[in-house]
Amino acid sequence: MTWTLAEAKDQLSRVVRQAVDEGPQVISVRGRETAVVIGKAEFDRLRPATPPRDFKSFLLSIPSLDGVDLSRDTTPAPDIEL
Repeated sequence: MTWTLAEAKDQLSRVVRQAVDEGPQVISVRGRETAVVIGKAEFDRLRPATPPRDFKSFLLSIPSLDGVDLSRDTTPAPDIEL
């Protein structure tokens, strides 16, 4: 369901209840869909299971770069007169 911001503010408990029971609730501002209220279970489903705990874990979680050309272009830069 789509709610205007004023309706969502006035009926926040209903918006939250419907987000839990029926699914995402869209909030519009000046006719433009701006935000979505979702239930905690849906949020947990969408969020990564376990975020990396430290920088090393983050680096190890990055997909492999095998097959990606990382060679540097050795073409000299053009002379530009300033």
